[in-house]
Amino acid sequence: MSTPGASATATMKLKQNINPILLCLINFVILIYTVLTYIPFYLICGSRQARSNQLKAKPVNRQPNAAYRSVNSLQGLASVLYPGCDTLDKVFKFAENKFKDKRLLGTREVLIEEDEVQPNGKIFKKVILGDYNWMSYEEVYIRAFNFGNGLRVLGQKPKTNIAIFCETRAEWMIAAQACFMYNFQLVTLYATLGGPAIAHGLNETEVTNIITSRELLQTKLKDIVSLVPQLRHIITVDGKPTTWSEFPKGVIVHTMAAVQALGAKSNSVNTPENRPTPSDIAVIMYTSGSTGLPKGVMISHSNIIAGITGMAERIPGLGEEDVYIGYLPLAHVLELSAELVCLSHGCRIGYSSPQTLADQSTKIKRGSKGDTSMLKPTLMAAVPEIMDRIYKNVMNKVNEMSSFQRNLFILAYNYKMEQLSKGYCTPLCDRFVFRKVRSLLGGNIRVLLCGGAPLSATTQRFMNICFCCPVGQGYGLTESAGAGTITEVWDYNTGRVGAPLVCCEIKLKNWEEGGYFNTDKPHPRGEILIGGPNVTMGYYKNDAKTNTDFFEDEHGQRWLCTGDIGEFDPDGCLKIIDRKKDLVKLQAGEYVSLGKVEAALKNLPLIDNICAYANSYHSYVIGFVVPNQKELTELARQKELRGTWEEICNSPEMEKEVLKVLSEAAASAGLEKFEIPVKIRLSPDPWTPETGLVTDAFKLKRKELKTHYQEDIERMYGGK
Repeated sequence: MSTPGASATATMKLKQNINPILLCLINFVILIYTVLTYIPFYLICGSRQARSNQLKAKPVNRQPNAAYRSVNSLQGLASVLYPGCDTLDKVFKFAENKFKDKRLLGTREVLIEEDEVQPNGKIFKKVILGDYNWMSYEEVYIRAFNFGNGLRVLGQKPKTNIAIFCETRAEWMIAAQACFMYNFQLVTLYATLGGPAIAHGLNETEVTNIITSRELLQTKLKDIVSLVPQLRHIITVDGKPTTWSEFPKGVIVHTMAAVQALGAKSNSVNTPENRPTPSDIAVIMYTSGSTGLPKGVMISHSNIIAGITGMAERIPGLGEEDVYIGYLPLAHVLELSAELVCLSHGCRIGYSSPQTLADQSTKIKRGSKGDTSMLKPTLMAAVPEIMDRIYKNVMNKVNEMSSFQRNLFILAYNYKMEQLSKGYCTPLCDRFVFRKVRSLLGGNIRVLLCGGAPLSATTQRFMNICFCCPVGQGYGLTESAGAGTITEVWDYNTGRVGAPLVCCEIKLKNWEEGGYFNTDKPHPRGEILIGGPNVTMGYYKNDAKTNTDFFEDEHGQRWLCTGDIGEFDPDGCLKIIDRKKDLVKLQAGEYVSLGKVEAALKNLPLIDNICAYANSYHSYVIGFVVPNQKELTELARQKELRGTWEEICNSPEMEKEVLKVLSEAAASAGLEKFEIPVKIRLSPDPWTPETGLVTDAFKLKRKELKTHYQEDIERMYGGK
């Protein structure tokens, strides 16, 4: 695979406004600098460029439908991280023996919490946090063991379900490890799910015990407890609520500390009875429900271990010096897998939240430090939505700089982009220009792992340049235990998700309706099928859906039909180019990929979020847009339009102005005329998981968005 072409690099460069004569002089200085440093840079970085061009995966035979495997697993797929450690309790015991006194889980102490009145009258909670307090591997193991034993005393039986409905925190991981040890099947639910979805998951799995936090108990669970008749015990990880008189008779509230104390006192052997086998269910993970009610995916111990084995192989030098920051939902397979990878390799995991992540985060009091500044992580996972926000925030800051500072930043940015495209590094730019931006995430990040949705090439390149680290873009699903592909850290190409992991293989299946075939030239295309020991057991109590999405081949290997459309590059790396469910046929017969339209427009400064919509009864695409408040307000000022934020968003004139910007950007991005939205609705309210319009990973919930904007759809299609 060749390095990105000059045209691709040029389209991602920032525009500069410098006197042409001065620019020629600067370019001459850069040329001299490049010539003088060519040899040392080649010696340092040349190997990365050579490796980037290497073959990374290849088909196992010459048939068009042949599976692609990593060149490191051609003789067989990897399934075990450490010899003999074929269940998650054994993996943790191995890690506890090896890293006994090393720090494992860290949490910051809340020093001060206060209400801060905003200029608009709203009240935000602000906190000042202290240092991280750490638990060692041995401490975590003992707490998990005692907690599991305490649950056993409360009546929890092996191979029965227990739910966790809790924010990402150390107690979540301790509870999970307890369940793995005692062979309790852990049912995971997103903390942002609505009441009906929570009740659905709890009733479908028939849980009698649930682990939660005091806040979620008071704000969400207490309203639906009466809808879950089998519930008997609620365990809060952070103390009892002030009152629980509302709970139905027969439901008892415990604290996690009390259950651990119960387990420590109980007479039991040092090893739990009925330990799990590799094929036993470890987790029933409820999906975020982007297409309706969440489905429970049954993930075995062997599935998870195979998945984290494949992921760990793509992170070079993983070990005791690494620090991971955990803030994404642990109920999401990306975060759970990432933390289990770190736990099994002696890394530290410091906990955070999206509201306290950085110094500028919404819950951090001005002048105090966010979690990345205190923890200084070396590893971090993120979903594209978060990276897109970082990109937009930094670029807004750049636009506010003085002319000299802005042009200096842009020159350095474009220069580094050129060097990266050739496989070289830029230590002086990194040290003197990008150091301040890099400090936003603590300054020590060496690998950023991105998953959950496609990451735009522009944002990926921005993270490479400004944070001076590789972005490991990955592809996986809950149904594949989060594992599928991850890019190599030395591969700086954009728009790809990497080669298959060593734990799985991938083949492309023809999709005639969409026009994708594995015989296509120059690159094979088709629906992505993932096969291997990481492919999960199916959906809980949903055989029909399991039989639709999963199958076993003649060798007994399980395969997952993902519904995503992929394309293999000559070096064996995969690109995600479409999705079956996102493809809509217009009235005149043209096919529109809604995801493609959104990807072309969502990085505009004017856009915070966008959902494209179309149906077969009409001939054009429409869109729902969450505009950036600062950018849209400025545009309204330029057009001499005044009013409240809601009035600006509801203005037909502003809809037309934003549509002009979208149309120009869409044409520049190469969208066909029929793919460009013809009408839009500006939404004054952001889409958050709490609104139910996006998932915890910020994926669009198209069904809910369609319902929410039904009146606008009818208006834009001429019904009203």
